[in-house]
Amino acid sequence: MQPIQPNPSEQHHAFLPLLGLAFRPFFLMGALFSIFAVFLWVAIFSGWVDWTLYGGGVWWHSHEMLFGFVSAIITGFLLTAVQNWSGIPGLNNWPLFSLVSLWLIGRILLVANININDWIIVVLDVSFLPVAAAFLAIPILRKKLYRNLFFVPLLMMMAAANFCMHWGKLYEDYSLVNYGAHLMVILTTFLMCMMGGRVIPMFTANGTQTPRVESLAWLERLSVLSVIIVLMAFVLKPFISDRIIAVATFIAAVIHFTRLIRWRFWVTIKTPLVWSLHISYFCIALGMLFLSVHYWFHQISLSSALHVITVGAIGLMILSMISRVSLGHTGRNIVVGKLMAIAFMSLIIALIFRVIVPLFSSDYLFTLLASALFWGVGYGLFVFRYFTVLTRPRVDGRPG
Repeated sequence: MQPIQPNPSEQHHAFLPLLGLAFRPFFLMGALFSIFAVFLWVAIFSGWVDWTLYGGGVWWHSHEMLFGFVSAIITGFLLTAVQNWSGIPGLNNWPLFSLVSLWLIGRILLVANININDWIIVVLDVSFLPVAAAFLAIPILRKKLYRNLFFVPLLMMMAAANFCMHWGKLYEDYSLVNYGAHLMVILTTFLMCMMGGRVIPMFTANGTQTPRVESLAWLERLSVLSVIIVLMAFVLKPFISDRIIAVATFIAAVIHFTRLIRWRFWVTIKTPLVWSLHISYFCIALGMLFLSVHYWFHQISLSSALHVITVGAIGLMILSMISRVSLGHTGRNIVVGKLMAIAFMSLIIALIFRVIVPLFSSDYLFTLLASALFWGVGYGLFVFRYFTVLTRPRVDGRPG
């Protein structure tokens, strides 16, 4: 099904190209913020910088990578995609500026540790995703696109996970902090599995000029259902045994490995925008397997298992998708050169240093520094390559 195109008579140019559509400010600022957040965390952890962060270093790092960085990218993606789904011009100009400002205020308050009431910080930070959900819901409901309406409660569930982290911080309940963080990781994984099933086979066929793999309805349903079951297991985590989570994540790993193999990774070797998506999806399955090993045998740390998903799956898929979307929505050919191929490889190396090397090295600080460096290289190359793409008008003269 072809996306509905916005009515040209309803479109209008933004007073700043950066505010033309949501992907522009959120992709650029989200990428920049991720570099800042990773480097600041490592600098504080290593003792090079003495900076008191809201919630402490560990809380801040976990929260800001999930609800600062990831939330910004998801918001930018969905508020851009809804224009294609509905044919209604996407959020831009002052409404978009207001939403971006709300996101930015949250980041500033959490890093600056300003002496104001904690509940003011909580309300301002947690309100970002519900406001974004409201902007998303308007065109979906207006055009009765109920198939895409599930993104709205998904964003609200992410907001609830954010609130859990804040509540746990305020009342020093660190199990609740972890609960909120883990829920956000699985919710994001669910979103990636949904979107991956929609776009990866198509992108593979288009990018490699090979026939598209026909989906198997039963496998697609199982893929989604398996992640929903994992999500429910994490929601009920305080009340169920680790073995149940281990079984749920193992089944999910097998299903998603099967799904990935059918997409034929081997045809994508010469197409960075496609092989990067395949590797990121592989990390979803691998992360589920690591989670299963952790909860059953306790041989792999929970941190390592989660970082397979956060760095390898989420980090790499975001980098690949924002590289593609930024080109397509600015009227450019959807092809990247060696620079972005290096960026994708850098994220893979960051994952190796964060998860694999610590299994053989006792120098944790070195592996953390190396992982942060390669993350910075990956997203730094994106900012370098795409800054003008995101801050200048479309090359075809159209709005957006």
